[in-house]
Amino acid sequence: MKIYTKKGDDGSTGLFFGGRVPKDAAGPEAYGTVDEAVSALGVARALAGEEFAARILELQRALFVVGAELATAPENRAKLEPGVSLVTPEMVVRLEADIDATVAMHPLPEEFVVPGENPLAAALDVARTTVRRAERRVVTLVREVGLPPSQVVPFLNRLADHLYVLARSVAPAWSASRPERKTNG
Repeated sequence: MKIYTKKGDDGSTGLFFGGRVPKDAAGPEAYGTVDEAVSALGVARALAGEEFAARILELQRALFVVGAELATAPENRAKLEPGVSLVTPEMVVRLEADIDATVAMHPLPEEFVVPGENPLAAALDVARTTVRRAERRVVTLVREVGLPPSQVVPFLNRLADHLYVLARSVAPAWSASRPERKTNG
């Protein structure tokens, strides 16, 4: 099997379960950005220890579900399988539980955080901002084209929050490493 098909040479791309759309349409822009987030998480996973890497891999796989849902034409939506190619409310609830558990173990800073405490935290922050961009692209897709009732936006919203708390959890000494603030008087 060859990696190239030449079908996209006309500027179109294939959809999950069939159909083609322009590569720069709102849908491919949204799921393409989700794909970027998967790759950004791959950088974080490569920097992580074994246990943490397994958690990141789960998030990457969940983003495949998001991508599949976004890459499906409305007429083929009935073919989507919950949790496999269709984002479920349970996926959102799981992220919320993971966020709460992480924050319980690693309280969040009360001031603005500049990313870059360590390579893993920085990679998670890059992934977080990519997920936020994907979320914006999906909102555009919903506004311009429509999307049947979906959990994609809530999932991406929670995922970005989750990545923020994960980044803080792997850089708990962020405030200790900052120089002391000098005050006059």
